[in-house]
Amino acid sequence: MTVSSVDSEAGPSTRREERKVLAGTLVGTTIEWYDFFIFAQLTATLLSPLFLTPLQESAPGVAQILSFALIGISFLFRPLGAIVAGHLGDRLGRKSMLVFTLVMMGAATALIGVLPTYSSIGIWAPILLITLRVIQGFSAGGEWGGAALMAVEHAPLNKRGLFGAYPQIGVPVGMILATGLLFFLNTSMAKEDFAAWGWRIPFLLSVVLIVVGFLIRRKVDESPVFKELALRKTESKAPLGELFRNNTKEVVLSAMIFIGNNAAGYLLIAFFISYATKTLLMPTPQILLATTLASFGWLIFTMLGGWVSDRIGRVRTFLMGYGIIFVWMIPMFALIDTANIWLYGLALFVLTIGLGLSYGPMSAMYAEMFPAQVRYSGISIGYALGAILGGAFAATIAEALLQATKWSGSVGIYIMVLCVISSIGVILAKETRGRPLGVES
Repeated sequence: MTVSSVDSEAGPSTRREERKVLAGTLVGTTIEWYDFFIFAQLTATLLSPLFLTPLQESAPGVAQILSFALIGISFLFRPLGAIVAGHLGDRLGRKSMLVFTLVMMGAATALIGVLPTYSSIGIWAPILLITLRVIQGFSAGGEWGGAALMAVEHAPLNKRGLFGAYPQIGVPVGMILATGLLFFLNTSMAKEDFAAWGWRIPFLLSVVLIVVGFLIRRKVDESPVFKELALRKTESKAPLGELFRNNTKEVVLSAMIFIGNNAAGYLLIAFFISYATKTLLMPTPQILLATTLASFGWLIFTMLGGWVSDRIGRVRTFLMGYGIIFVWMIPMFALIDTANIWLYGLALFVLTIGLGLSYGPMSAMYAEMFPAQVRYSGISIGYALGAILGGAFAATIAEALLQATKWSGSVGIYIMVLCVISSIGVILAKETRGRPLGVES
């Protein structure tokens, strides 16, 4: 067995190419998550009365649960997007799929910004909204895998975790942009104006981000691993079939690894905002500002997680992160329930330590779990399945638990169980740091 020169050469040949790769992977995931966060946060505060008007008037609690379910619907189509983009990405290259998924995601988001509400077109409003969410989910299913591989496959051997953290920090960066913009709009315009038309602005602004992202991504070189696949003509003719013949275990484990992090992250993204403003009756601008500041912590600790995993290993870093989330759940809800904005902010910030440490190493570990020929398909499908089982309906389940038990700690216990499942997945996957990424012959 011979390992390719990709690992021995340790990544890109120049600092300029390095910067292009990292910028290209970061910008796409930032846009993806900006789109999702705008929708998730407006779902928590506004979209229910606009698109589920009759239900909001007759049963607001049920309307809130269903509006959170709109977040989860798009996740159901992520595996399909992962299958299509992964299959094509393993055959045609990482770069082309990154551009395709970026444009599709942005177009769907911008169209939400011009979508008529229930008062204008009745039942067609939620139907069209669901359709656009499906398109978002499909495109997101292929986005992350391509970005993660472009970063990790360009990285030097001892910096895969750090390079792989760049597409990961697209989550907190996207959240900073989304919550920061919503905070600005909520404080600079009348509440009535924001509800009438101001909510459309964040969706329409995604067009600007898409143009910037497209211009950056088209300048990024193809992954060196895929170049070697093409040179040796060892790309699989049917990467999806090969993946499930030989690497089903890795797909299952990669899904397990993501469940806890994704569920806890979607509490921060959507559920906490709804809970704080509607149940605890805290001011929306303060909650958005606290979420924005917590996102900076998420960014810092995600980068730290990638860097630390290059030094102590992926498994140890993941377990540290999940251990922090597990231990913090009940104290976190105790602080949030005080309805004190400072304690609320502290609760969220400490959560981001665990979120970052259990998210930063993910790109590197996933890439190291799969052979090059099926890597795009493998990590995309595993990530998409983990998102369905973890974050897709986390806010919906949390809201249902809260209404059933009247105790916020029940939501904490739910996340703790998922953290245990993910930790088991990490342990079963075993340490991957240092595994060759190149083509075997």
